[in-house]
Amino acid sequence: MSDARQRLLDAAVEHLAAHGLTDLSLRQLATALGTSHRMVIYHFGSKEGLLVEVIRAVEQRQRDAFADLCSAASPAEVIREFWRRLSDPELWPHERLFFEIYGQALQGRPGTTALLDGVVENWLEPGTLAARHWGLDPTTARAEARLGLAVVRGLLLDLLATGDREGTTAALERFAASYERE
Repeated sequence: MSDARQRLLDAAVEHLAAHGLTDLSLRQLATALGTSHRMVIYHFGSKEGLLVEVIRAVEQRQRDAFADLCSAASPAEVIREFWRRLSDPELWPHERLFFEIYGQALQGRPGTTALLDGVVENWLEPGTLAARHWGLDPTTARAEARLGLAVVRGLLLDLLATGDREGTTAALERFAASYERE
């Protein structure tokens, strides 16, 4: 990735975390990033292409944090700590953007469908590695990784939709506790 593209992507990640997406046009977003709409198109193809790359960058940061947690904690501790990280209101603008663009990609909106490439699979690999580290066989480990991804994404969507931190955290706690009984 070129330095200019990376700087633009980093600026977009930070801007969207601070201000959200709202109804920004491509030109407005480019201006907020200190560039022109032509440069956004040059580097990302479209506003939607930029948003997909922002999501991918944020998701990679989350996978890196998950991997760091997995090396030093039990499954239940990892689930709890990762939930604390994901449920932090500072991350909500990125998480809202994720669900917004994910929904658009599922509907086939041009410029967004690239998000579907790896949106699940990119999480299954680190989740499966963690589960294998904790002693599960490969098939069970992959199923557990998919289950964990579904539970966390579902509860995160619930939290963003309802604001019910207590309820979603209680549900997450039930899920984490299931790993302590095994």
